[in-house]
Amino acid sequence: MKKELDIKKSDENSSEKNVDSSFDKVLYQSSIKEISVKVGANLDKGLTTDEAKIRLESNGANKLDDVKKRHIILKFIDQLKDFMIIILFIAAIISIATEDYAEGILIIAIVVLNAVLGVLQEAKAEKALESIQALSSPQIIVIRDGKEQRVDVKELVIGDLVLLEAGDYVPADLRIIESVNLKIDESALTGEAVPVEKIHEPIKKDNVPLGDRTNLAFMSTVVTYGRGTAVVVKTGMDTEIGKIAKLLAETETEATPLQKSINQLGKTLAIIALIITGIIFAIEIVESLIINGKVTPDSILESFTFAVALAVAAIPEGLPAIITVVLSLGMTNLVKQNAIMRTLPSVETLGSTSIICSDKTGTLTQNVMTIQKLYVDGKMVNADESLKLDTNTTKVIEYGVLVNDVKVRLEDKTIVKFGDPTEIALIDLGIKYNIDPIKTNSKFKRIYELPFDSTRKLMTTVNVIDGKTYAIVKGAPDVVFGRSTSFVENTNIQKFDKKAHENFMTANNNMADNALRVLAIGYKELKNNDDYSKYSFEDIESDLTLLGLVGMIDPERPEVAEAVKVCKQAGITTVMITGDHKNTAVAIAKKIGILGNNDLAITGHELDQMNDEEFLKKLEQIRVYARVSPENKVRIVRAWRSLDKIVAMTGDGVNDAPSIKQADIGIAMGITGTEVAKGAADMILTDDNFATIVNAVGEGRGIFANIKKAIHFLLSCNIGEIVSMFLGVVLGYFLFTTIDGDHATKALHILTPVQILWVNLVTDSLMAIALGLEHREPDIMLSAPRDPNKSIFADGLGKKIAFQGLMIGLLTFAAFIIGWYWGGMPDNYTEASRDASTMAFMVLALSQLFHAFNARSERHSNFKLKVNKKLFYAFLASFSLQMIVVLTPATRKLFEVSFPTLGQWGVILALSIAPLVIVETIKLISHKIQKN
Repeated sequence: MKKELDIKKSDENSSEKNVDSSFDKVLYQSSIKEISVKVGANLDKGLTTDEAKIRLESNGANKLDDVKKRHIILKFIDQLKDFMIIILFIAAIISIATEDYAEGILIIAIVVLNAVLGVLQEAKAEKALESIQALSSPQIIVIRDGKEQRVDVKELVIGDLVLLEAGDYVPADLRIIESVNLKIDESALTGEAVPVEKIHEPIKKDNVPLGDRTNLAFMSTVVTYGRGTAVVVKTGMDTEIGKIAKLLAETETEATPLQKSINQLGKTLAIIALIITGIIFAIEIVESLIINGKVTPDSILESFTFAVALAVAAIPEGLPAIITVVLSLGMTNLVKQNAIMRTLPSVETLGSTSIICSDKTGTLTQNVMTIQKLYVDGKMVNADESLKLDTNTTKVIEYGVLVNDVKVRLEDKTIVKFGDPTEIALIDLGIKYNIDPIKTNSKFKRIYELPFDSTRKLMTTVNVIDGKTYAIVKGAPDVVFGRSTSFVENTNIQKFDKKAHENFMTANNNMADNALRVLAIGYKELKNNDDYSKYSFEDIESDLTLLGLVGMIDPERPEVAEAVKVCKQAGITTVMITGDHKNTAVAIAKKIGILGNNDLAITGHELDQMNDEEFLKKLEQIRVYARVSPENKVRIVRAWRSLDKIVAMTGDGVNDAPSIKQADIGIAMGITGTEVAKGAADMILTDDNFATIVNAVGEGRGIFANIKKAIHFLLSCNIGEIVSMFLGVVLGYFLFTTIDGDHATKALHILTPVQILWVNLVTDSLMAIALGLEHREPDIMLSAPRDPNKSIFADGLGKKIAFQGLMIGLLTFAAFIIGWYWGGMPDNYTEASRDASTMAFMVLALSQLFHAFNARSERHSNFKLKVNKKLFYAFLASFSLQMIVVLTPATRKLFEVSFPTLGQWGVILALSIAPLVIVETIKLISHKIQKN
């Protein structure tokens, strides 16, 4: 096998120069048997698991090469590219050049440490995203060890037997060995808009263009119709799509909309910070001229370094990285809630969802179909032990087993079924009444079929029964009724007249009113030994003889009613969109609370009769759409979006992909969903459960709220730093003197540049990320969806940030004043400045740590929120780092601080806790006012 693969790779290399390589010719010109020998395939049982494992290890995973990651050193350099950081480096170098070694080295050390934290945050976000991508990896059905198995596409190897069905992505380059009306959309590769009908016979021509190699299927194309079996002939970068991938340049990862707006915010804040620090720098120069009558190079350097440090502290450089981490960790958390988000922007959008358009079957219901009633011989009968198996009843059950694509096999004397739940219900009915599905299909051999599609709403198989050939048809009752010319009653074939039609319609409606899904089963005798592939759909599926109806129920999920109730409380409208009969849909919708007394339920046909103006007038009243087409679904989504609503749309089939793509949040079913639906979706439900969608919306709201909390915390802290520094520079000369009346001989810095940078380092990253991991607030699903057009500072957040920043700044400045005059008027300017700076330094850092608890909620008291252990751990870590500075003699000297007295520690603690006390008091007063 390895030798054959090496030959193939050699041929592939030559094909880069020659459009039609020798191996490519082999693929489409050879017979199926020759191909199987070439690639080492077993066309009966497939590869063994051990052989597949050996080939996978030998030739690598079936995937395109990943985009090359930036080296960690380059990522580190990226963190240092910021203009303000570069200026700070220059200032540090100048400090070292002027023999102020300690300060210069410490500035560089803090900046480097901050960059390391940035790289670690980025790495954490990347790891979370990679784990999500691995979870959403597409799967395909293969035959290995003689059994059908579902495997990840990347585990496919050359020689694997692959089963293709409508809705699958073609997982590798394949040679078709069996085709049943198989059509594949190859527009992604060839640009051909019309799906290509596939064959299994060899093509004997030379130099056949890619689009005309109809016995091959190519990686990343889409099966749109029918089914087939194929053998893998090329994988990964050796595929046709892999050749194209080699030509593509490395792509940049695009920032999410929120990240873009935050980046823009950062630029705006940078401009404001530069203006403020520029003003502070100018004031210092003017003060130096007034006080000393001149400006020295040392004073310019000191003022410049201080201004740059303040600017760096004022700009939340780490905010975009923190947001990425919060979003990524939020995605990871959603996986635990059975929801896989495929992109970061979808996490942002999720929390704003205002409309959920949900499919019924499997999402609102359990997707476990059980046949409860049959309508045969003009009588409604229960499918229980009382059912008598007369001729027609047996035929209905038997034909239901035959016109069926469920894969059935015997394992340890147990019948194992794999397929659509509706069809499984028909198999289960047969088993219940001792009609063995394996023996029945073997006895009455299928020789042709017309697969189900959403346009015809029918499925047909052609079977040989007792020497005669019959087309057996199952599908939507209204469609089968329209194609029937006769019906069977008491073994007699009678004309399907108006009265018979009314009787069957009444039976259909009675079942649907009881929330039963109804299928009609009929048949038609065909000529023996004919070429049925030449027949049109109309030829086979017309002039039917109607046998009977089967009514099955898919009970609602027990948790769905509560989830719908939560949606209403959260201002989210739930809409049911289903292909089922209107009566069935209405019965379920009423039971779970989607359809109220004043709400409407319409069919796809009724929707088609409305123009856009009429539809928009009724849109907000319509809660149930039944018997819809793919075009109807797209129209519904577009209508809601035209009202500026954020729409989530669920689906599982190929026909759902357009509406899933059209929605703001496309949601695919992880269990029953086709790979096409999953590929179009933003979110994949691993449990196919509506309640999971509602829970995910709550998580999405929580994630966005946590990002706001991080922004709230960081910006208010940065404003506090600017306010305190500004007050020191502007008022310092007038407020702070000694016993002898000495004033500062230069502008007063209540903190040194190193202290400013240290506070920023200690308080920013850990606390902000911990806030991003807050638990959801208890009432987060009791408010209307967030308006995505609103500023992040809307609803009073901007005012809160400004007020709380001013509060932190004033408390820090107050700490400096108290420290200056501690024990009375100081007699030594340098010592007083150091003691005061120590108190200001400690209060600024610790007050920000306590203030983080204020940012946990804008409305709720800390004492009523669920404990966030991560925030406490971050607080302890940051608090410990800050305390080390004043407790260790070496760091005290480095940071130019003194060891506070016991009384000063009391003042520091009181002022540091003050932000928490003040904000908690405001919340309490606001709560009482609102309550009254």
